[in-house]
Amino acid sequence: MARRTSPAAGFTLIELLVAIGILAMVAVLGWRGLDSIVRSREVLTSQLEQARGMQLAFAQMQSDCDHLAGAGPNNNLLNGRTNLSADNDRLTLVRLAASEQEPQQLQVITYRLRDGVLTRRESNGTRDLAVLDTMWQAARDDTDTSSANVPLMRGVDSMVMRGFSNGVWSVLTAGATVSTQVPGLEVTLQMPGQEAGLSKVFLLGPG
Repeated sequence: MARRTSPAAGFTLIELLVAIGILAMVAVLGWRGLDSIVRSREVLTSQLEQARGMQLAFAQMQSDCDHLAGAGPNNNLLNGRTNLSADNDRLTLVRLAASEQEPQQLQVITYRLRDGVLTRRESNGTRDLAVLDTMWQAARDDTDTSSANVPLMRGVDSMVMRGFSNGVWSVLTAGATVSTQVPGLEVTLQMPGQEAGLSKVFLLGPG
């Protein structure tokens, strides 16, 4: 009596196709999940960089506003000169700067928003009001070459400033100046894709 041979064990073609299809689906789902994680990480990194830049910019503005010349007990220091002026995407102010074992000097500080980059420039120090007038005009005309613009943050759409006076906030339009009687300044930075800008209020000069 002849022996019956059993068929060789293994996968059929249909089983192999089903297995390959399942592996392909798992691979696609895994790639999509990984791509989503990478994109989320890029967005989070960008937001963190913006937050750090915003914190740095506002901290520097706070320091400059705290030392605003011609405000508080030093209101006669500039002999009636403007100590702060706002333009479209520009803030110019005069601050008191002091170094160790040296008398205080006056500096012209300019914050400028151009091509999405917020920069800060500070002039040389002086105690001569005539020299200060020259530095102020150079800062307003963008002809100051004594120092370079230092970038504070990138990706800013606009910078809007408001002054507080007599219990009312009002937008500072191009060329507006702020007198020593205005106790507060609000700066709003508008970031791309954000419905509302991020604002910070600064007290002007020592109390």
